[in-house]
Order: sequence, then C-alpha cells, then structure tokens
Amino acid sequence: MVTGRTARSAGMPDEAAVDGGLSHLALFYRDQRDYLARIGEFASAGHAGGEPVFIAVPGDKASLLRDHLGDGPVRYADMAELGRNPARIIPEVRDFIDSHPGRRVRYVGEPAWRGRSAAEMCEVARHDALMNLAFAGMAVTVLCLYDVTGLPPSVIRNAERGHWGVPGNGHLVTGRSPGPGTLPPECDRPLPDPPAGAETLSYETDLRPLRRLVAGYAYRTGLRDDRAGNLVLAASEIAANTLRHTNAGGTMHIWHTGEEILCEISDQGWITDPLAGRTRRPPDERGHGLWVVNQVCDLVELRTGPAGTTVRMHMSIREP
Repeated sequence: MVTGRTARSAGMPDEAAVDGGLSHLALFYRDQRDYLARIGEFASAGHAGGEPVFIAVPGDKASLLRDHLGDGPVRYADMAELGRNPARIIPEVRDFIDSHPGRRVRYVGEPAWRGRSAAEMCEVARHDALMNLAFAGMAVTVLCLYDVTGLPPSVIRNAERGHWGVPGNGHLVTGRSPGPGTLPPECDRPLPDPPAGAETLSYETDLRPLRRLVAGYAYRTGLRDDRAGNLVLAASEIAANTLRHTNAGGTMHIWHTGEEILCEISDQGWITDPLAGRTRRPPDERGHGLWVVNQVCDLVELRTGPAGTTVRMHMSIREP
C-alpha cells in the first residue's frame, strides 16, 4: 500500500485534507462486506458534518449501496454510463461541488472495474491523476474505490501512487501527494500505430471529404445512425481545431476491430492544458471542441507535446 508518514485509527477522517481543501483518498477493498462498511462510514461522516454526498459506482452496486445506506440524502450515478469515457467524470463532480457553494462535499467514485480494456484503464489512471489538479484547493473529500482481487496489479499500483491510502485494516495511512497534474508514465507513451489496413485521409482546408469518409465508414460498419452522426461530429471538431490552431493540415486514420470503430487524427498542434476537454466552458467562450468530443465518444485517447498531437476516438459498434 501507500508508504505513509502517519497512521491513525478510524475509517474516513478529514485529517488528510490539505488546508481545508482537497482530500483524495483510495479504498482498496477485497470483499463486499468491506466495501459496504467503508463507504457507509464515509457517507455517515459526511451526513454528520452536513456535507452533501455524491456516489458514482458501476451497475448494480448503486442499488446495493442504497439498500445499505438507507434513505439518507445521497446523489447516485451509474459509473458504467457516466464514466464509460473517464474524461466525463471530473466535470460532473465539479458541477456537484458548484451546486453546493460554501459547503464541503464528499464524492465516492469507482471508475475502474473488471472487463475494462487496457486503453480504458490508462485513461482511468489519467483521470485519477488529474483530479489532484482539477480540485486542488477545493473543499471536497474524494474516495476512489479499487477492487484488489479483480483489477490488474498495474491499476492498483497507479492508484497507490495517486492517493492517500485507506487500507482495509481500519487505519488511515497519509502518504505524500504526487502533486497536481503528475501523470502515470503510461499516459504519455505514444499510442500504437494504426493497422496497415486503416483508411487514411489528409486534409488542409476542406473538411467535407473527411466527414464523408467517416460517415460512410460508420454506415458500412453498422454503427447506429445517431452514433455515426456523433462520430462524424467528433472527427470534424478535432480536424477543425487543426485548421484553427496550426499552419499545416492533419491526417486521419479510421479502422475497426469488430467491437468498435477507431478514428485517429494527428496534426502539428500542441495542447498545453492537461484539463482540456474536462472543463465546462460558458457557451459564449471558444474551446468547446474537445469537450464535445469527450461527451459523444465512448473513449478518447490524447497524446500531445512539442512534436504534435494525436487524438484517438473510440465508438463501440454494439450498444454500450
């Protein structure tokens, strides 16, 4: 577990908060009994302190927690829907914080579960690390849940590095925060190359051929009409950013695996804001493109730096 400086008895205290701001904890649980007991302690402590509680867990776990916690004032969300694309989670939590001005809030989230792909797990790690940046200084206590019996060891190691740990033995171990914006190394590794059979298109000024290619490919692959429209919208938004922010064109690759369509766009731009696409902007401001892409795609992988930017968009062919 996390190497700690101090250990205290009790379950879910606020002592880990820094100057009354963010407290980012992790619960590494092994069984349902531990899961329910610890979340119950966390929610009860929030209710006792007058702190609103938001719980986002996948599938039937929300019903399980409702039965366990009773009728207390808790907001629930299905993480399998909310966090299918992990980039959607931070803005939802921010909305919850903003809806309770002047009050400390509590959030429970389980963004990693058995069956997630390696690409999804990498984006979960990115999301978890970016929470330290997105909520720095805010009055929020975050508890992230990890099933140590069902998740790959690499996922648990990343979680240990990114939180103050709450081991299952009833003691809080306060570890050294990794610092806002510190990402796990795999989040910056280049994406695998598109397959040799991927369709390719270069663009410089006119985006109509790109839109036609994406629409036709989605139709031939059997993507439902509304989701095909969303993929066209997403590809168009990223390509439009190329024309808006760079002096050169870009390149698109599109292919499918049988399970999903992947559309990748590369250009010479550099996105310097690590929270790009995770911050809800006012309607009259610019910069909504990556936000829209995250809202309509099942997963978005982003790699950016001085050499250029690659955005890989995933859309499941079957109904999510």
